[in-house]
Amino acid sequence: MSDPPADPPTPAIPEPPADEGPVVDPGATETQAETPEQAASRVRAIDSSAGAMKVAKALRKILPGDADYGDRLSTTGKQPSQVLGQRVAALTAERPSALREIGLSALQVWQALADAPGGTAGYAEVAILFTDLVSFSRWALEAGDAAAIQLLRRVGEATEPPIEARGGKLVKRLGDGLMAVFDDPQGAVEAAIEATAATRNIEAVGYRPQLRAGVHFGKAQKVGGDYLGVDVNVAARVAGAARANEVLVSETARERLNTDAMRLKRKWLFRAKGAPEDLKVYAVQTIAGK
Repeated sequence: MSDPPADPPTPAIPEPPADEGPVVDPGATETQAETPEQAASRVRAIDSSAGAMKVAKALRKILPGDADYGDRLSTTGKQPSQVLGQRVAALTAERPSALREIGLSALQVWQALADAPGGTAGYAEVAILFTDLVSFSRWALEAGDAAAIQLLRRVGEATEPPIEARGGKLVKRLGDGLMAVFDDPQGAVEAAIEATAATRNIEAVGYRPQLRAGVHFGKAQKVGGDYLGVDVNVAARVAGAARANEVLVSETARERLNTDAMRLKRKWLFRAKGAPEDLKVYAVQTIAGK
C-alpha cells in the first residue's frame, strides 16, 4: 500500500519592504507649491497686463466723477480724497497698473460724492464771480508787503462773508481778487454789490481799495479744487472790463436775474480778448433799497 501524497509546500510570505514614503506613480508629474516670490511675480504680471488695464480704465469711465482723476490737476486741493489721490498717484507713477486704476477709481467716486450735495460734480451750470482791486499792484509797490497783506486781510473780511451768506463757494483767492461760484446769478450779483460797498469803507496807508466784479452764467467742470472751462474764462474777461466799484454781468447771467430789483445798462463798447465777439455785457447800476 502506497503512502498518501505529501501536502504541497506553504509559499513563503515576503517581508514587507522598508518604509520609503508614499509610492509615486512614475508617470505622474510632481506639482510643487508656489513660492511667495512666484505668486508676487504672477500678480505683477496680471496687474500690468494690457487686458487688466483695459478693464480697469473701462470701469473708471462708467463710474461717477472724473475718469482721469489722479493727475496733478485733479488732485490739487486739501480734501481727504485729493490728498490720498496725490499719494496713490505718487506711489504708483512708475509703471502702468490695473490696481492703481482701481484704487484711483474709488477716490474718483469719493470725490464725486463729496461734491454732489452742491451740485457741482463734473460739468455743471453755475454763476461764476470774479473780483479784483483796481490799482492795487501799483499801490503795493510803494506801500510794501506788510501793508499790502494787512489790506488784503481786511478786504477778505469784507468780501467773503457776503459770498458765503448767499450760498456762494469760494473757489480760490487770486492775489487781490477771488473766484467764487453760485447756483444762480442773483446771489452772485447781490454778493458782488455788497462786497463792493463794504470794500469802499476800508483805508490803508492813503489807499482806499476799489473793487470791480464780473458775473457770468455758464458751464464749468470741477477738476480737483478748481473750476475750468470756456465760461470760466469768459467770467474773468467780464470782470476785467469792469471799472472801479462796478459790477458787470453777461447776457446769460442777466436772463436769470430778477430785473424788478435791478437796473441794468448795456455796455455797447465792451471788447475783451478771449471773450465771444457777440457777448453782451451790462453794468448793474442800482439794487432796490440800496
